[in-house]
Amino acid sequence: MVDAEVWAAELESLFGRVAGRFSRVDLRWRMRGYVRGLLAPVARKNSWQLAEWAGHRDPAGMQHLLAGARWEADEVRDDVRDYVGQKLGPGGVLIIDDTGFVKKGSTSAGVGRQYTGTSGKIDNCQIGVFAAYATGRGRALVDRELYLPRAWTADRERCRAAKIPDERAFATKGELAKVMVTRTLAAGLPAEWVTADEAYGQEWKFRRLLEELGVGYVVAVPKSQQVKSLAGFWRIDQLISEAPEDAWQRISCGMGAKGPRIYDWASARLPAISFFDGDEPTHHRWVLARRSLTRTQEIAYYFAYAPMTCTVADLARVAGMRWSIEECFQAAKNECGLDEYEVRRYTGWYRHITLAMLAHAFLAGLAADEAAKGAAETTPPAPSPHSPWQRSEGSWTFSGPAPDLAVIHEITH
Repeated sequence: MVDAEVWAAELESLFGRVAGRFSRVDLRWRMRGYVRGLLAPVARKNSWQLAEWAGHRDPAGMQHLLAGARWEADEVRDDVRDYVGQKLGPGGVLIIDDTGFVKKGSTSAGVGRQYTGTSGKIDNCQIGVFAAYATGRGRALVDRELYLPRAWTADRERCRAAKIPDERAFATKGELAKVMVTRTLAAGLPAEWVTADEAYGQEWKFRRLLEELGVGYVVAVPKSQQVKSLAGFWRIDQLISEAPEDAWQRISCGMGAKGPRIYDWASARLPAISFFDGDEPTHHRWVLARRSLTRTQEIAYYFAYAPMTCTVADLARVAGMRWSIEECFQAAKNECGLDEYEVRRYTGWYRHITLAMLAHAFLAGLAADEAAKGAAETTPPAPSPHSPWQRSEGSWTFSGPAPDLAVIHEITH
């Protein structure tokens, strides 16, 4: 349990980080009230109920914060990303995925009948493409883009009614993902890997961008994915089906709610591509498969690009981190009102989503600090240099002090 004073001090520190993005004092206070409301046990976190929780007479101030006030949501997003990178530390995984926001009506920016995993079917919804950052210390959302179907971008009058900028053209979800990855890494988020599901992993241009950026990846691909090399062409499921049984290794891809998530993994390195890799490649490309222990017909397939020193266990760990963004979506929706907005316009969507990400990043930062504090408190002290028990190369040895030869002579004679 986090101490109330620690909670309050950390939130004040985070508010101080973003305060400069709001030029007027009244906007800063509204922003603070809005974020505090997102963190509070409010039944439904829309402008009306957040205003009531904050003690306002009506929701006009909260609505103005999302719709008419002058501030840039992208600047606050940058602060969220930097805060998350600082709290969660280096060497993590950047995860790309999308989530749906089921809506009624046809006027909310980008809304339409499209598939969403939120309801598991084609539904009337908006789709947001997100990036999350995860390390051993925690996970949090760091970027977002609203997907606009062609039916929207082809209708400029409809776009203008929803306050969508004229320069916003159609972009696929994969193209939005590429923009976010490039932006996030260029800003200095200390990610060493990228992972994504097959909707993004199957796109060659997405994988090639990651290679050009010099970041490793483990991305899911469909079973029909073509594996191409100088030796020939195969479907990835065909290639994996021909793997000998001793090519499979039993490896954990991380901890789950019920303990280690253990699967059988098969992998093979692909030949280098001299046109892309030059004469001295620094990375290997891999094909990778994950097989369920109990339902052996359930196999997931991956492409990977990794430094030459990486092992299959490293690749499995990165693949397993993809679920962190699902946990982010669940926590941000359940605890921070990510999906409880009632704004219809483009700007309002970005502002609410960004402030909900700020609230979620705060919770992730607190959890990371508490975990680090707990680890420090439970780490056993190093053995005294005078102790006969000493650790060397992963094992314990019993090494007493150098014997006194005079004493030995006295004992043995």
